[in-house]
Amino acid sequence: MKPLYLSLICLVLVFSCKSDKEKTKVLEEQNEVSIAKKIANAHGFNNWQNVSEINFTFNVDQNNIHFERSWSWNTRTDAVWSAIEKDTTNYSRKKLDSLTISLDKKFVNDKFWLLVPFQLAWDTSATISKPKKAESPISKEPLDMITITYPNEGGYTPGDAYDIYFDESFLIREWVFRKGNSKEPSLTTTFENYKDYKGIKIATTHKKADGEWNLNFTNVSITLDH
Repeated sequence: MKPLYLSLICLVLVFSCKSDKEKTKVLEEQNEVSIAKKIANAHGFNNWQNVSEINFTFNVDQNNIHFERSWSWNTRTDAVWSAIEKDTTNYSRKKLDSLTISLDKKFVNDKFWLLVPFQLAWDTSATISKPKKAESPISKEPLDMITITYPNEGGYTPGDAYDIYFDESFLIREWVFRKGNSKEPSLTTTFENYKDYKGIKIATTHKKADGEWNLNFTNVSITLDH
C-alpha cells in the first residue's frame, strides 16, 4: 500500500505544480501591458478618463490651398458640433442617419489623426503585430514598428493597415497608411510638434517627405471633469 500511496501523492504534487505554473503564466500574460497600451499610455491615455470635451481644427495645406474642419466632441454624451466652411452642424453619434453619417465619417477621420495612439487601445477589433526594429521611411532612423490592421468588415474604412514607427519613449514618430492593406504605401507622414494638453500629448503636425503637404491641428483645447 505504501508504494501506491506515495505514487498518488507524487501524482497530486505533479498536477498541483503544473496547475500553479499555468495559473502563474496566465496571470503574467494578463498583467503584461500590451505594446498598444504602452504607446497609448505614453501619450497620456491614463488621463483620458477625465476628459469630458475636446475641441480641435483639422487643417490641410497643399500647393497653396488651405482646407479646414473644426470640431467639438463631448466624450460623455458623444454629441458633436462641426464647422465646415460656412456650415455648422450639431449631431449625436448615437443617433446617426443618412444626413449625418457622411459628416460622421469626416469626424472619425479627423479624430483618428488626432488620437491615433488612443485608437490603438480603443480599436479592439483590429489586429496589432508584434513590434520589430525597422528603418523609418522619412527620417531613416532605426525605430520600433508595429502594424495595425483592421478587419475586412465593419467600420468606415475596412481592411486598412497602418505601419506605426515609435521611439524608445513609445511616442509615435512616423506612420505609413496602406489602404486596403496594400503592399504599397498610400500615405507616409511624420508625427511632430508634440504639445501637452492637460496630460494628453498630441502630435500637432504631420508632413510628407517632400514637405509640400502639411496636416496640422490648431485651436486644440481639452475640458476635464470637475
